[in-house]
This record gives sequence, C-alpha cells and structure tokens, in this order.
Amino acid sequence: MKNIIEEFKLEPLKKANFVETALATYIQNGVKKSWEVIKSHDSLAILIYHKEREAFILVKQFRPPVYRHDGIGMSTELCAGIIDKELSIEQIAIEEIDEECGFKVSLENLERITKVNSSVGTAGTSQTIFYAEVDESMRISNGGGIDDEMIEVIELPTSEAKTFMFDESQVKTTGLMFAFMWWFDKYS
Repeated sequence: MKNIIEEFKLEPLKKANFVETALATYIQNGVKKSWEVIKSHDSLAILIYHKEREAFILVKQFRPPVYRHDGIGMSTELCAGIIDKELSIEQIAIEEIDEECGFKVSLENLERITKVNSSVGTAGTSQTIFYAEVDESMRISNGGGIDDEMIEVIELPTSEAKTFMFDESQVKTTGLMFAFMWWFDKYS
C-alpha cells in the first residue's frame, strides 16, 4: 500500500470533533491533585475469523500518533469504529465489517466477547469487542473503508498469530492481542 506522508506537523487543537480535553482537579485524602483527562467516543472492535482460510481478517491503517512516534504510522488492528450513530452497537459492528473488510455479516454471526473499560492513563472510555466468522460466500467487496480512509485489509493465518503478537517491530493494538488470546483460549 502506498503511504507517502508530507508536511507532518502538530498544532494546538482549536475545535475538537472527537475528543474533549480537561484538567481534573481534586483533593484526595487531603492532598490537592490534578490530572489531564481526554474523553473520546466509546468504540467497538471485531475479531474476524475466515473459516476457509484459517486466518484472521485484520486492517492496517495510518495513525498520526504512531507516525509521530515511528515515522511510518501504520498500525495493524481489529476491524473497529467509534460508537457515534443512532444504531445499536451490533449494527455499527456489522457496518464496520462491511465498510472496512468487505464482508456481509448478520446479527446471528456476531458474538459479543466483552466490554473493556479504560480506567488508566488519560482516557475514560470503553471498547466492546465482538467476534465474527466469515467465509467467501459472505464477501461483498474488497473493503478498504469509506470516503478517504486508507485501510488495507490483511489476512493473518492463525498459525502465525502468536508470533505476530510478540513481534515488537509490528505496531498493533492491545485490543487485537486481547482478542487473539480469547480466541486461542476458546478454540485451541
């Protein structure tokens, strides 16, 4: 996938569309304290397993914070999205699978794994993780996202997933690694 980044710079965020920042001040056990807080949308992610290919369907996409860190910016992730629509969380998950990965999944194909709450650091959000199995009869497009999203759909054979999890040269999300561990615990 072509990924040419030019004129990358950081500027103060004047009008946020997806995050709110604040300084929390409080007294804890008689000690005055403060903490920088970021509030963003809750999200969902889906571990997609391709039954015929014995592989996980993942997405690789450009993330500016990763670029700032490594100069490349590509992260391998579960199919995912923010919860920002007047739809059920399951319907949003189905839309994301369609848009990002190109498979038509029904509610019956979707299994809820768990909801993970982020209670450390600066964010106070949650991510609900789902699981879906697909096969080629469910493919409706090549995926890749909508509008100007730059998403590469990749297949990772399950036989290579554990090695991938511990490959520190690969940028990946903790949600992806959690979902892999869930799958290996349940299916192997």
